Amino acid sequence: MTALKKREITPEDILPVADYQKIRKEHKQKLIPIKKNRRVEIGPFATFYFENYETMWSQIQEMLYIEQGGDEQLADELAAYNPLIPNGSELVATFMIEIDDPVRRDFMLRQLGHIEKTIYLSIGGEKIYAVPEQDVERTTDDGKASSIHFLHFPLTSAQKAAFRDPSVELQLGVEHENYGHIALIKGDTRTALAEDLSD
Repeated sequence: MTALKKREITPEDILPVADYQKIRKEHKQKLIPIKKNRRVEIGPFATFYFENYETMWSQIQEMLYIEQGGDEQLADELAAYNPLIPNGSELVATFMIEIDDPVRRDFMLRQLGHIEKTIYLSIGGEKIYAVPEQDVERTTDDGKASSIHFLHFPLTSAQKAAFRDPSVELQLGVEHENYGHIALIKGDTRTALAEDLSD
């Protein structure tokens, strides 16, 4: 089974921190083209980062490297990041609202409450709305959106087949009243994301 097809990270998959440190620089270089093909910008300041085994393995290794929390931390990281590895019948994305200026960011996030409920993948015109991770509420009581959301796009067998058909148009959309944008998914990105789907 290749790493791209693996659906779960186990403790046995994780390198000791000292071993990871030896390959860290090289690994980060190898990850650049993988991440590039899994990144979709939508509108002026929102980006989808589609996750897979490779990106989540790297995230866990980095967290352990930085925080040095040992086995106890590892258990927490596996619990947090394994659900973000696509299971073969879904795409999973980290959706980020990226605005450098803190004042402008705060202002915009207050305009974008519940944006995670307005995000969809369109396959040949059929909309599949994102299912947010239910770990925490991502919009505060006063209507301010989080800048980070974890989203699942569950797909049927027919939708997976259509996703792989290059003649079918793929779009990623946000239809929030204060942020309405659409991006096409094509080329290397479409090819990379299709690998997340099992036959």
